[in-house]
Amino acid sequence: MATRLDNTGIAVRDLEAAVAFFTDLGLSVLGRDEVSGDWTDTAVGLDGNHAKIALLEAPDGGGRIELFEYIHPEAIETEPTQPNEIGMHRVALAVDDIGDALQIAATHGCVPLRGVANYQDVYKLTYLRGPSGILVMLAQDLTKKR
Repeated sequence: MATRLDNTGIAVRDLEAAVAFFTDLGLSVLGRDEVSGDWTDTAVGLDGNHAKIALLEAPDGGGRIELFEYIHPEAIETEPTQPNEIGMHRVALAVDDIGDALQIAATHGCVPLRGVANYQDVYKLTYLRGPSGILVMLAQDLTKKR
């Protein structure tokens, strides 16, 4: 059986803010839709499922994120995930220049949790809170020439 990872889905409180954040960091919107009906109730397992969605893709085509904002049932607020909690953890984005990426993130009110780390002169990386509290890791490969 052939399997490939298609996308990672993330529920957000404000779809437009989340799309703006990720597109400003270089992802492209592949499509948008508003979904509801029996098929979504069955697929997702929620009665009356109704959501606005956007599918985004990394520039190299190597990763996709599906963002969705629930219209019904009402979205349930939760505490933001901590880096050491079990479960869905973070979205990691490889960037050419972490300084540039952090400047873009800052325009969305997003700053590193603690700062930028250097991992053995191979990567500069940081975690920040994106829209809806999503943990986002930014990583710059220092072994690649810019």
